[in-house]
Amino acid sequence: MSSNLAAAERGQVVTVERVGGERAFRRRLMELGLVPGTRVELVGVAPLGDPIELLVRGACLSIRRAEAERVAVVAVEAARESQPNSTRLEPELEARSAM
Repeated sequence: MSSNLAAAERGQVVTVERVGGERAFRRRLMELGLVPGTRVELVGVAPLGDPIELLVRGACLSIRRAEAERVAVVAVEAARESQPNSTRLEPELEARSAM
């Protein structure tokens, strides 16, 4: 089932299907690593809901919710709270957040 990156839940891992928008916008997001086929984890959301923090190829980046709405994604696995034994992209990040 395809949706957009802004609709992903915290802890959910998704795969980028397509990056929409104007050419310069698409290029900027793709330079940040959001290319089709890339796995992305939604790490966090700012208190007011914008921006959102993503884990992309081992690097954390934040993008606006409006930008995330233009990135089509497919869910890879459910949020880690519902699947405690699921494989995470970066297990050491979880250890740091527990401190």
